[in-house]
Amino acid sequence: MNVIPQAVKDGFVRLIGPLARALIRAGVHPNAITTVGTLVIVAAGGAFGVGAVHWAGFLLLLSGLFDILDGQVARQGGRATTFGAFYDSTLDRVGESALFAGIAAYFLRGGVAPERLVAAVLAAMVALAASLLVSYTRARAEGLGLDCRVGIAARAERIVVLGAPCLAFGPGRDGILLFWIVVVLAAATTVTVVQRIVHVARVADRTTGGTRRRETTATRATAIRRGS
Repeated sequence: MNVIPQAVKDGFVRLIGPLARALIRAGVHPNAITTVGTLVIVAAGGAFGVGAVHWAGFLLLLSGLFDILDGQVARQGGRATTFGAFYDSTLDRVGESALFAGIAAYFLRGGVAPERLVAAVLAAMVALAASLLVSYTRARAEGLGLDCRVGIAARAERIVVLGAPCLAFGPGRDGILLFWIVVVLAAATTVTVVQRIVHVARVADRTTGGTRRRETTATRATAIRRGS
């Protein structure tokens, strides 16, 4: 189960379809879109760090647009490559690290009431670690030939849950809104990691020739990475 229904995600992808096709006609490389999107989310982290929370929310939502566009341009334009997938995944982690570092900096600079400071920074750290693990569990499962798109807090959900309220309302009085958003994200992403581990365990148990298949697929994935 996802917070954002798949039908809504598919509808948004169709909505930006003309923009993706325009970028393809213009010859824009998907890796360039990935790079710009990463710069935008890093800027969002910087905006959080200096207290410009409304701008941070806007930039975060904007980065989500680039996150969709690079994949659409790669697939529809026939430019999907092994390195492109690796590059996109790596820069996603860079962006998320910058984002939560900026939020933690905001809390440390007095953005939250003193009695909540320790809890706020810990929540930001947990949210960051769990977000990275959410992405890792999917990538590792797919590297083993297993589908792993389950969970309540995938990347799109995290962007919307954090970006939309910050754009509309800012951090709240004494940072209370941002504090609770980060707490919810920390909890939701942790639950998502557990959901994906349980899902993979169930799917792996049903896979015929489980151990041999896992070893064979892992070996093939390693060979592909080495050749890229």
